[in-house]
Amino acid sequence: MKTERRSILKKLFTSIAGVAGLGSVAKAADATPEKEVGEVVMYQDVPLFASHTKFNNMVFIAGIGAHVPGDVTSHTKIVLDSIEKELKKAGSSMEKVLKVNVYLDKIEDWATMNEVYKGRFGSKPPVRTTVAVKGIPGDSLIEIDCIAYI
Repeated sequence: MKTERRSILKKLFTSIAGVAGLGSVAKAADATPEKEVGEVVMYQDVPLFASHTKFNNMVFIAGIGAHVPGDVTSHTKIVLDSIEKELKKAGSSMEKVLKVNVYLDKIEDWATMNEVYKGRFGSKPPVRTTVAVKGIPGDSLIEIDCIAYI
């Protein structure tokens, strides 16, 4: 009789604990993460894009160009410095970048750009795609966007 009573009490306690645990899991599932955005660029008083977007532990940096007179060396430095600043605002760093897209106005600038680019992402650089495109906005000779983690 005592054994049956203990068995019943154990089952009852396990059931109550299980229900309480399921309630916690259900609450966690309802808490869908929301994206966070950095500075929003407006166009005709309508949001156009954000300087960065954070989702969970990922950071997506918008394409950044250098919209000042200069050569590809100065433009690359300006852009990389701007990316580093934006990553810090988002809570990340150059060392945490996973993927980089580089858009060059002229493919002939590839070697010159690499001289400024090398080493900027630490000892474990991200994967990179480099393409030449005509018509980078704002007369920039280079534009770079990236994906990082926090």
